[in-house]
Amino acid sequence: MNVLVCLKQVPGTTQVQIDSETNTLVREGIKNIVNPFDTYALEEGVRLKEQYGGKVTAISMGPPQAEEVLREAISTGADEAVLLSDSAFSGADTLATAYTLAQAINKTGEYDLIICGRQTIDGDTAQVGPELAEMLDIPVVTYVSRIEEIDNGQMRLQRMVEDGYETIETPLPALITVVKEINTPRLPSLRGLTKAKSAVIPVWDAAEIGADLNMVGRNGSATWVTRIFFPQRARQGEILEGSPEEQVETLINRLRDGQLI
Repeated sequence: MNVLVCLKQVPGTTQVQIDSETNTLVREGIKNIVNPFDTYALEEGVRLKEQYGGKVTAISMGPPQAEEVLREAISTGADEAVLLSDSAFSGADTLATAYTLAQAINKTGEYDLIICGRQTIDGDTAQVGPELAEMLDIPVVTYVSRIEEIDNGQMRLQRMVEDGYETIETPLPALITVVKEINTPRLPSLRGLTKAKSAVIPVWDAAEIGADLNMVGRNGSATWVTRIFFPQRARQGEILEGSPEEQVETLINRLRDGQLI
């Protein structure tokens, strides 16, 4: 069973800074980590490989330093990794990101399952997985909390919903996004760390994946960030005086006059 796992490198801090010129995150000088939700996707891919055989390929789009997350993926069980890196990819929204990933996945050859994390902690859109499935023309199931069985080209799984879960069957190949309830990610092994250190990770640019430059990065983005700012929070309190009845009457009058809105 060939499994592809999509990973993203994200800032490992809540103290992010924004470039006022480009309205993008300033990544220099900030420790980056694997998007936490993606670690559950990788673990599930490795477990499926251990149960059904095959291989796990990790794929990530980002700057050259994103190679770090791919080496970490190899240290915890991925067999191969591919980095998509090109200045043309910068500034991509979810649509352009999904297109770039789709082009690369088509280049990798046959696969049975693509696994993504539920969402990233920097964008929080949860859009890339479904958009990627649409571009690849394969079924997608989101918020998967358990894979029950894979047999004869079909997969049965549980999908979390607000009041419980749904049991869904889907043909393969397919794409799923997973939640943290699905497993507990493992730590790197000594053997895995050794393998990760010596692994050769290919870097594919736009030309390598046959991408249309009008479909990647800022050129291919359907949305643009025009301004980023931190909301100003101002709190003002007042203690009402008088008897309880007088305080209630004052409050009602304020509400009626819209003074507390």
